[in-house]
Amino acid sequence: MARSPDDATGPTAAGLAGLLARLDPDSERAGAAYEALRRTLVKFFDWRGALVPEEGADETLDRLARKLAAGEPVSDVRSFAHGIARRVLLEQSRSPQARLTRGDETELDALAAVNATADATADEEPVGACLERCLAELPAESRELILQYYVAEGRAKIDNRRRLAEALGLSDNALRSRAQRVRDRLERCIAQCMAGT
Repeated sequence: MARSPDDATGPTAAGLAGLLARLDPDSERAGAAYEALRRTLVKFFDWRGALVPEEGADETLDRLARKLAAGEPVSDVRSFAHGIARRVLLEQSRSPQARLTRGDETELDALAAVNATADATADEEPVGACLERCLAELPAESRELILQYYVAEGRAKIDNRRRLAEALGLSDNALRSRAQRVRDRLERCIAQCMAGT
């Protein structure tokens, strides 16, 4: 994610130390509090459909550390962190990549159709060749999940995803998040492959 101009650098050591001190005066408890806050932020981004929840959480903590180091008056660090997280999520949702991957998922559906069309050869269809290569590079579990996730159309697609979630012991939202992370990885791989062709 591109940083806004006022957030152009990562946190300083002093900023990070200041954040830890604000979370708890004891260094061990501060470290545990930091990890707990990070886990909470990852869940925040994951539940709201962020492409890479961990990156959103890390960006939030970076910005929080910088603001504390700059002397921003913060009475409740955790509430302030959630305010920053909302802004980061909004910025992510406005990014070109988020617009590309949101909605009815037509791009990957089209790529899955290319994959299902056996008559398209690698020489005739570079996107298909890149898709094949990138699918092969995924771990077997991720490859199976993403292929199963994009099977069927309309109501059959909804029913298929519900069965897949049940089979994996996941909620619909957890399945959607997991598929989105695999899809994001696949899209990056395809973009790199296409740039190299």
